[in-house]
Amino acid sequence: MSLTGRWISIKSFKHDGSLHRFWDRGLILDNNDDYIVVATKRAKVTENNGRRWFTKEPAVTIFSKTEWWNVICMLKPAGVCFYCNIASPAIVHDSSIKYIDYDLDTKLFEDDRVRILDEKEYNNHKKQYQYGDDLDTVLRYQTNQTIKKMEKHEFPFDAEAVKKYYDQFLEALNKH
Repeated sequence: MSLTGRWISIKSFKHDGSLHRFWDRGLILDNNDDYIVVATKRAKVTENNGRRWFTKEPAVTIFSKTEWWNVICMLKPAGVCFYCNIASPAIVHDSSIKYIDYDLDTKLFEDDRVRILDEKEYNNHKKQYQYGDDLDTVLRYQTNQTIKKMEKHEFPFDAEAVKKYYDQFLEALNKH
């Protein structure tokens, strides 16, 4: 059964299994052995404390099924901005995409600057949730790999590919 063309919710968890954040729905544009691509526009997000808000920019999110990341590609007036969550490989279960968020993030700005974000939060949660050394090694390795991909604009950090996916999303919306 193909998931492409279906609406799906997105659930982010913490290492202990507690719900971190929930997106009400996104449209699946692509689903293959390596990744799932979902697009959203003004998605409703619910935080674990109950706070609700709507995303500002339209986005294409690419969830890796094999590597430890997912990338939110925000379409801004100045260009595409890439926010990479270092996270467990995504799975689809009970009509939701699910993954564990490990706090360590990287961002590729529209002007090609790359920054590592949330290192302090990562270190606090590493202690709180007792991430082992093996997990820490995987997460730090994945952070370095995503930075290399960002610097080379390799998929998923390819603005043209993201724009094509977003055009596909707009086409699908116009059909409904």
